[in-house]
Amino acid sequence: MGKTASTTGLPRILFLTLAAVSTLSPSLMAQTGDTPAATDSAAAAPAVPGQGSWLDRWMQTVDEARASQPHYVAPIVTTHVVLVEQYRYDISRQHDASGTVTSNFGASRGLEIIPTARLEIGISPPPYLAHQSSLADGFGDMSFQVKYRAFSAPEGKGDYFVAIFFAGSLPTGTAPNGADHTILTPTLAAAKGIGPVDIQTTLAAGLPATVTDLLGRTIVSNTAVDYRINGKIWPMLELNSTSWSGGTMDGKKEVFLTPGLVVGSFPVAERLRLGLGVGVQIAVSDFHRYNRRWIGSVRLPF
Repeated sequence: MGKTASTTGLPRILFLTLAAVSTLSPSLMAQTGDTPAATDSAAAAPAVPGQGSWLDRWMQTVDEARASQPHYVAPIVTTHVVLVEQYRYDISRQHDASGTVTSNFGASRGLEIIPTARLEIGISPPPYLAHQSSLADGFGDMSFQVKYRAFSAPEGKGDYFVAIFFAGSLPTGTAPNGADHTILTPTLAAAKGIGPVDIQTTLAAGLPATVTDLLGRTIVSNTAVDYRINGKIWPMLELNSTSWSGGTMDGKKEVFLTPGLVVGSFPVAERLRLGLGVGVQIAVSDFHRYNRRWIGSVRLPF
């Protein structure tokens, strides 16, 4: 059943991906200038403000935001701490504790844009989950994220970033693929570069808008450490943990180690660039809902 539903759902996943990528209009692709992507190691030189079309001014704002912060690569699991303008599409495959193998197309990643020099807005379409079992396949929950940059300095001027995020998921999916309830996630985020080593960390609280006695509250901590090699190769190791307070999993905690590798980004068409990543989450705690979760990631910064 899982295999058949996965096959029929794949065209819908591809349609969602193409629809989001199509937001990069031909006029956006035709923007000129040697502007580095968010994962590049060199800072962007902001253009003269107030000139050109609204699209030119928007791209100038993006360049100014990138020039005022470090240029860390996006980790595999940990939320990218710096402001990002890109489309990201991930696919994962994991072994659930019940013995089921679940594939996740989209993995709650999507379009991220920088409307102002201190703000990022991200919208992630519902992922599609396919199970190799009698569980029903289907779409999960749509999610969003807003990042506010509080303090930052680029490489050579402090190499740090501090921000406040506000994220959440909306119940667009049904069990077992969605939570059936709105969940809000305020987050503190910080990052520091030390030579070729970058450290990014986030601390978030998962707060259900309803039925807290059933879902419980969560504390989610993620830390990623990567090593820059020529600005194009980024081996990394992440520590991901989730703790529950209240609900049916009160007192439980799961912890994963996630080795990974990201390469890029590489120029594709003017501002558009391509980065690729792969990693695997390995459970290191006695309690865990899944294990050996392989993740593939495609990033298209612009």
